[in-house]
This record gives sequence, structure tokens and C-alpha cells, in this order.
Amino acid sequence: MPDISNDYVTRVLAAPSEADACAWNALLAMAGGSPFMRHEYLAALHDSDSATRDTGWSPQFLTLWRDDELQAACPLYVKSHSYGEYVFDWAWANAYEQHGLRYYPKALTAVPFTPVPGPRLLARDAKARAALVQAVLAWCRKKKVSSWHLLFGDDDDVQACGDAGLMLRHTVQFHWMNQGYADFDAFLASLAQEKRKKIRQERRKVQEAGVAFRHAQGSAITRPDWDFFYRCYERTYLEHGNPPYLTREFFRRMAHAMPNNWLLFLAERNGKPVACSLIGLEGKVAYGRYWGALERVDCLHFEACYYQPLAWCIANGYERFEGGAQGEHKMARALMPVKTTSAHWLAHPGFADAVEKFLAREGRGIGNYMEHLEARSPFRHDA
Repeated sequence: MPDISNDYVTRVLAAPSEADACAWNALLAMAGGSPFMRHEYLAALHDSDSATRDTGWSPQFLTLWRDDELQAACPLYVKSHSYGEYVFDWAWANAYEQHGLRYYPKALTAVPFTPVPGPRLLARDAKARAALVQAVLAWCRKKKVSSWHLLFGDDDDVQACGDAGLMLRHTVQFHWMNQGYADFDAFLASLAQEKRKKIRQERRKVQEAGVAFRHAQGSAITRPDWDFFYRCYERTYLEHGNPPYLTREFFRRMAHAMPNNWLLFLAERNGKPVACSLIGLEGKVAYGRYWGALERVDCLHFEACYYQPLAWCIANGYERFEGGAQGEHKMARALMPVKTTSAHWLAHPGFADAVEKFLAREGRGIGNYMEHLEARSPFRHDA
């Protein structure tokens, strides 16, 4: 394959803030957009000390230029661990260690802590995207990193990586699609009786516990609302024995730089907030992101994270709700399995061959898993 990356000038940026925000977002708009790939989002991750060298995310953003115009760009991090990625390669790292080889540092093209599918290789056209892949691989070889991983890419990313010989890996997420439902009851009517009955029972438990919901979007989310949200978010992580990935400063920057991309559901009981869930928005797509609670209420998680957002999506004409990584229980709430794809390059030929064989076996398993899940559809057979 000819090295078309030589047709461009490559510049490596040591921080997202070094990229021109307007030029970056213009490339993103060509790819269809994503709130999590916006310059403001990536810069906030870095500037809030959430994704930095000190936390194991050293930015080395690659950009391609021609005649002083940005032609292609991607986030690139040098990682000293595999936390916050949601496509798991711990076994690969252990295998390297057992053979006396170093897996870290590795290179990663992804949005830190954000397993949402979308564009990762921003480019004006397919040629520039292919050149960007070649430029990343050349950089990886020069820096002698063990590997490069592109996570949760879109179709154009997958095509460019596959054409360059990268190995593809598939995982499963669960997304809800709006079938033009008139209201939440119409949505329930599309489900099998047992699923419909279960959802109504779960919602009734929350109501009988005296919990009511309100929501706020954009500038209507007040600073006290954001403060309460962060208490819940932080507690969720601490209860699992880990510090939160994102700092309070990150969300302060989101409230300032991207207010209209956020929707907050607040659960209240006896006049005080007890739980909340935060939803990302872009176009007509909603993304379930974070949740937390200060009190235990049966079925509150389902209400805050699924039923309230789905009812809101129906009322506001949103086409899709992405429920995040993993969780077969989401199917009972009509979030259906969707295959997501990542791409991988390993410098060591022997390990690359072993991983390729592993991914072939894993891919067959994912295919069987998808068939199994689709056979368990929660929808009525006569719908």
C-alpha cells in the first residue's frame, strides 16, 4: 500500500486545547457529529485533570494538514494501563508480561471513560482518513509502543482500519429505537404481556415509595443540581471501591461549554433529592451516561436510567436511546442488542497472530450471542 500520509503534514498535539476548536468540530460535523468527540468535551477531560498524563492518559493528538488547512485528526493517548476503556485487553497485557514483554505503554484512539460508538477518525474524505491511519501506525512504530487500539468506531473508521490490515473486534451494547410511539403507554403496548406487566410493577414500586421526578436541561440545570449529581456520581464509584474517573471540574466545564447537550433527571422524596441520572443529547439521539442514589429505593435505578429517559425521548421525538456498555437486563426494557466494533494493531508479529486467532473465535461467539439475544425479543410476536 503506498504511503499516502506523505501527502500531508503531520502535527502531534500535546493537549486537546492545542487544536483549533472550530476546525476540529467542523471535521466532526462532516462525520455526523457526536457530543463526546467535540473539542469542548475532549478539552474538558484534559483541563479538568480527568484524562491527563498523571491519570495514565498522555495525549498525543494526531492532525494532518495541507496548505494550512486541517484535513484529518484523531484523539490519541499513550496509556500506562487499560482502565476507563470498556473494551478489555487485560488478558493480552498479562500474556505479554508472562513472556517477559512490555504491553504498556500502548496507544489508544478513544474517548476516555466514554463507551459510546461514533466517529474517531475525523477526516475531510476517505483518502485523508486512510492517511490518518497510516500516520498513526508510523507514529506507533517510531515510538515503539506495543499496540494501537481504536475503540467504538463508526463504519468509516472500521472500513479505514480494516483496509489498513488492523484486526477487528466486536462487542455488544443495548440501544432503544423509537418506533413512532405516541406515548409511553403505546410503547408498553408493543411489548409482550409479561414484560409490560413487569415494567408497570417496577414503576408502581417507585411511586408507592413516594418518589417523584423532575428533569432539567441545559441552563435550567442549576449549580446545586450539578453539585447533587456529582455527590451521586461519586458515591456510585466509591461504593465499588474506586475513585470516580471524572472530577467535579469536568462537569463544571460541561455546564459552561456544552449546556444544551445535557439532560438531568432528579428523583425527589419528601421534598429532597435522593437520586439522579444524567443523559447526553445530540441531534435526536440520547445517551444514558451516569446515575447515582443517596437512598435505597426498590426499582429506582430502572426508573431513573430507563423509564424516565424513554418517556422523555418519546415525548420529544428522539429516535434512539443508547443505554451504555453491557447489561442484558436492558433487554427487558426494550433496549436491543447492537454490535459495536474496535480495531487493533499489535507490533509483535507472534502476538498479533495469536490475537487474530483469538478474535476469530471470539467473533464467532459474539455472533452466536447476538442470535441468542435476538431470539429473546421483549416485543409482542404479533406486533
